[in-house]
Amino acid sequence: MTESVLEPDRAGALPSCIPDSRAVAARFAALSHPARIEILKHLSASNSCCCREVVDRFDLAQSTVSQHLKILVEAGLVRFEPDRQRSRYKVDQAALADVSASLSALINSCCSGR
Repeated sequence: MTESVLEPDRAGALPSCIPDSRAVAARFAALSHPARIEILKHLSASNSCCCREVVDRFDLAQSTVSQHLKILVEAGLVRFEPDRQRSRYKVDQAALADVSASLSALINSCCSGR
């Protein structure tokens, strides 16, 4: 019997032939909210920003922006550095390039006419 590539084993783990799938899925999930996409655009336009600067740019509560930034950081799309009593956030360009490459590879494998 052939096991589906997307089926987890009994312990809930995905098959070892797709080790990046969870990381890719986490990054896609982080990009699935319009506010996070806008925050990424804003961060990309500047060298780095603190949470307050993002709050001032968007009509979102500070706690909401903090939660969105936390999700982006956990997904590896944004890095943060402590700066006295604030944290500065910056887009991880290499991580975004990896997302683009992963999406391209997925499209190529699904749409190659096999």
